This record gives sequence, C-alpha cells and structure tokens, in this order.
Amino acid sequence: MFENLSPPPADSLMEVGRMFRADDREAKIDLGVGTYRNGEGRIEVMTAVKEAERRLLESQTGKGYIGPGGDALFCDLLANTLFPDLGVLAERQMALVQTPGGTGAYRLGLELAALRFPSARLIVGTPTWPNHIPTAERVGLRCVTYRHYDSASGAVDFGAMLAAVAHARPGDLFLLHGCCHNPTGAILSPPQWGALAAALLEARLVPVVDLAYAGMASGLTADSQATRQLIEVLPEAIIAISCSKSFGLYSERTGMLAVRATSTALADACRQTAESLARSLWSNPPDHGAAIVRTILSDADLSSAWRAELHAMRKRLAGVRALLAGSGYPGADRLSAQEGLFAMLTLSPAAIGAMREHHAIYMDPSGRINIAGLNDHNIGRFLAAVRTVSPAEEVA
Repeated sequence: MFENLSPPPADSLMEVGRMFRADDREAKIDLGVGTYRNGEGRIEVMTAVKEAERRLLESQTGKGYIGPGGDALFCDLLANTLFPDLGVLAERQMALVQTPGGTGAYRLGLELAALRFPSARLIVGTPTWPNHIPTAERVGLRCVTYRHYDSASGAVDFGAMLAAVAHARPGDLFLLHGCCHNPTGAILSPPQWGALAAALLEARLVPVVDLAYAGMASGLTADSQATRQLIEVLPEAIIAISCSKSFGLYSERTGMLAVRATSTALADACRQTAESLARSLWSNPPDHGAAIVRTILSDADLSSAWRAELHAMRKRLAGVRALLAGSGYPGADRLSAQEGLFAMLTLSPAAIGAMREHHAIYMDPSGRINIAGLNDHNIGRFLAAVRTVSPAEEVA
C-alpha cells in the first residue's frame, strides 16, 4: 500500500527546531520557533492561566465531548474581547466556531470557502507563514502569489498589494495577517488598511484574516482594529483566531473561526455548515484551553491580571526590537517601524549557516528571527556573532 510513498520536503522551521534540540552546546540560542519566551528564555505559564486551571481542577466534574462547534460561551467572550461593541456581533451576523488552534480555524474557514465557491483562488502575499499555502492547496484551492514585502525598505509593498487586488477575480479569497506579520513584522498604516478595505469591496473579494498575535503589538483592541475595519466594510470575511500567543496556550490548541455574513440567517447557515465540516475533520475540539480562556474572560480580576501580563510581554518585545533597531547596522532602524515577534535579517545562507555552526544560533534559512528568543543574557552575543559572520552592509 505504501510502496510508492516518498517523504515530503522538509519543513525549514521544523528542521531548524530538530537541529537545535540535537545541539548540546549550553549557550545555544533558538530564534526559530514562533513562541514567546520571557527574559530568562523560558516559555512560562501565565499566572492568570495557572489560576484559571486551579479553578477548573476544583470545579470540573467531567471530561465529556463539547460538540463540533465547541464552547459557545468561549466563542462569545473571545469575539467580544477582540471586537467590543461590534454591531454585526450584536446582530448575530457572525458565525463563531471553536477550533483546534488558529491553524484549525484557518483550515476550517478555507474548507467552508471551497465548499461555497470551489473555483475561488487564494491570493497570498509572500513571504508568509509556511503553512498558509500548503493548507489551502490541501483543501483544493489554487494559490496565486504576489510580493508583499519589500526587503530593501523593510516595508509592505502596498502598490503590489493593490495590484494583486485589482487582478483578482470576484469571489477570490485574499489572505491577510491581522497584525504582527509573520515572518516580516512589516505593517500597514491605518490609511492603507482603509484603502485596502475599499479596494477589496470594489473587487468583490473575501478577506481571509489570520489573527494569531492580537495583543502582542499595541494591545488587544488596537491589534484587532484592522480586522474590525474589514468586518465593518465588507459583506463577507473569514477570520482565523489563535489563543496560542496571547494566552500562552501553545500546546492546548485553542482557536476560533469567525465568519462575517450578510444576515443572521446566513451566519447561522455558515455556523451549521462549519460544524458539519468540523465533524469530519476533528469531530470535537479540545476543551481545556477554551475552558481556561472562558474562565479568565468571565472574571474581571483574572481578566485584568491577564491583560497586565500581556502588556508586560508586549513591552519586552518592544524593548528587544528597539535594541535591534539601534544596533548600528545600516537599515536596522527600520525594525522600530515593525511589530510583533518576527523580523527579517538579510543574512546570506552562508552567514546563517555560520551563525548555527560557529555560534550555536539557530534561525530560519530565510533570515526570519523570532525576537522573543533574545534577552539581556544573549542579545550581546547575538549581535557580536552577526558582526563576525557578515559585513555590516549585508545586515538589515
């Protein structure tokens, strides 16, 4: 049966992680995997999460299935936290379904879109998260790419983005990062988001928003503002939401699909269809992470403590980014105009290899680094290593 099965091409990020784990040097630095780490380099459980788990341990009486649609209260609380006082939420014109992480939400949203319009294409700006295109192709959607990022300026190529909108066909899907672009960190200004929303409306495209990092740039409401604007302007939108970063629930696989529809009846049809699709994909989503989020968001004190912790995480990321931006390399100052966990260094493949071989510093071959992997203990060594392996003019 499996005689002709060949191993798939290696995922570069997974390969970086494998090599890092196999390295026994004590001072090694992991800048690959996209997880937030504290100032000591650890992925720690948030205090609010620990307290929520304690309460669940004391009160939970069973571990039964929660149904394909998941925890409805979790969905309502999360949606209203990200989009407070949003009219279409109050009017029940958004379908909300709990999913296994943001990846599950993205996959389920594409499944729903492909079922609705099988000939739709997904327009993708590159570079992007490595899983975006393979997941869409697995659903059966054709992907069309354009240049999203101008490596020379470190900014979004907004002209190329608008040209991609203009060349798309009505009914096509247009992939967007709601905030904290992975892998570049480059941002759109509020006027650019407004112009993009208007262009998508005129072209009759459906945005697919990957909202994986809300709270990691400027705050929950601010980081969700661009997505909110799309929801308010466009008649349809698909939003994949992750709790991995903002709640530190990486292993709990906690996410939500939100679908903006033109009426309450159509939103309900989207929800029921998405639940039917989920039934065949994973049957029921995992409950524990959603229960943690529900517990935190249902309690004013816990919610306040969680927001304070998220603010501290955001402040640390901004501090690391400022240190990198002020490191003295030509073009490094552009990093201060970017946001989130990631930045792109224009190091050559040879330099990246030398960083790994001679300095035990691991990053994706593209030059993407997770700045949360840097802290007061290792950033000096990182910057010294960069100076060693590559001339200053090659680094940005």
